[in-house]
Amino acid sequence: QVQLVESGGGLVQAGGSLRLSCAASGRTFSYALGWFRQAPGKEREFVASINMNDGSTNYADSVEGRFTISRDNAKNMLHLYLQMNSLKAEDTAVYYCAAGGSYSARTPREYDYWGQGTQVTVSS
Repeated sequence: QVQLVESGGGLVQAGGSLRLSCAASGRTFSYALGWFRQAPGKEREFVASINMNDGSTNYADSVEGRFTISRDNAKNMLHLYLQMNSLKAEDTAVYYCAAGGSYSARTPREYDYWGQGTQVTVSS
């Protein structure tokens, strides 16, 4: 079992930055971790993922060069981060942290565990 809790969402102006965090507990060493987002009326889409073993990363084309995924272990708790820079109105969505079998996986059905989501709103 894996438990995921996101934080860090909020309202920001276009061009600004936000940093999302995800506290992960449980058997996280068995999984890759990633971020997805879902805008109103749209399907949930892949944002970024990271290989927990070697730190390899994978990004959606729409965020490549603007977002950075990272992770660290502190006080026996694994944290996943998403640094979001140069935000655009189209980045507005609920962002979800997810745990899956492979960091190369890009579809929601390939991920087994999900956080509750955190809202990011970018005003233009």
